[in-house]
Amino acid sequence: MKRYIKQAVGGLNTRILCTALVTAMAAGHASSGYAGATFKIDDTKWISLGLGLRSSFQTVEGAAGNNGNKWSNDFNLDNTRLYVNGQIHKYLKVEFNTDCQTCSNGGELRVLDAIGKIEYNSMVNLWVGRMLVPAERREMNGPFYSPIYQVYSSGSPFEPADFNTTIQNNGTSAGSFGRDDGATFWGSVFNDRFQYAIGFFRGLRGGANVNDNILYAQRVSYNFWEVEKNPGYYTSGTYYGKGGDILTVAASNQYQQDGAGQGATSVNNVAIAADPGNFRGTGVDVLMEKVLPNNGVVTLNGEYKNYDISGGYSQATRNANYPNSFAMFEGNSYDVSGMYLFPQKIGIGLIQPYVRYVNIMPDTSSNRNSYQAGVNYVIDGHNAVVSLNYIYGDMATKGITNYQSNVTGDNVNSLVLGFQWQI
Repeated sequence: MKRYIKQAVGGLNTRILCTALVTAMAAGHASSGYAGATFKIDDTKWISLGLGLRSSFQTVEGAAGNNGNKWSNDFNLDNTRLYVNGQIHKYLKVEFNTDCQTCSNGGELRVLDAIGKIEYNSMVNLWVGRMLVPAERREMNGPFYSPIYQVYSSGSPFEPADFNTTIQNNGTSAGSFGRDDGATFWGSVFNDRFQYAIGFFRGLRGGANVNDNILYAQRVSYNFWEVEKNPGYYTSGTYYGKGGDILTVAASNQYQQDGAGQGATSVNNVAIAADPGNFRGTGVDVLMEKVLPNNGVVTLNGEYKNYDISGGYSQATRNANYPNSFAMFEGNSYDVSGMYLFPQKIGIGLIQPYVRYVNIMPDTSSNRNSYQAGVNYVIDGHNAVVSLNYIYGDMATKGITNYQSNVTGDNVNSLVLGFQWQI
């Protein structure tokens, strides 16, 4: 997902515009806060282009094959994104983003977002196509606008749209990278302090969802201090003090009948009956960011999730790991973090140390905990950041695991050096 600002370039005919777009691929325009380059076609039409890259080095204790205490050494290409936004009418816009998903395993370029937008005023707007499903802040930030590089791999359980990395129709997918096909109404009232997003999506495709029930998703938030300024219903995990003093509380909910469980299948020529369940995921999140008198910035993020599956989905089927199974997490989780941005520039950037704690409490297995500490070197807001972080915990090597399993891993150490660039 790309945030963008307008940079007017007047008097471009078609040939000049094409040349400018190629030039933007190589150079572009960056601004503190949200990056982008926008080229004006006429009084109502414009197009913007941007690029994003995240790459990391990770070393994990005891993960190098079966060599006990040896540390693994992995270089990863985490994200490679192309952002395209445009306006074709005063009230009509379009957004198209791609990503090299599963890049570290070779990867392939895939559609990330493809959104047609009707944006009439701040109170009522409609997006249709493939987009982020309204959820808690971590999902709405995306990787490029989160304050912690490894925000997902050691975090709380994913929403259904993040259960699988690819969109499939065999009962194992409800979207990809937090996106799904559907529509979202969004807007804000009360001087933009109260913000809402109400979405309708395909959700689980096939499998347990034999009746093609849709997924309903909602997010509401209230800005007590300064109003957060993001495109649409997107969010950010920090503004590095550029957004003033912020205190925002939000709640989100997703529900789909037959949105989890097992579809009818066959294992070793033995028929397995369908075992669907109704999925509900509810979350509450808080962001507080305070600019201190010395221009240092304190940022606190907190998140609570409660997931439940009702109306079926037996314990036997859940633990069997059959084909066409959508074994969503059930239980509670907490994710809290705090950071401080020093005001003194060192070299070309600012230092921002942080700490984080994640507690996951599944209904059907043992609790998991992880502890994280790191430091960001902030060169240009979300556009250029270098991050070094250390994680200790049961989730350090596994990311979002099958929490229905009663088997937990050993607590391990993990060290990650991440680089983020976008324009």
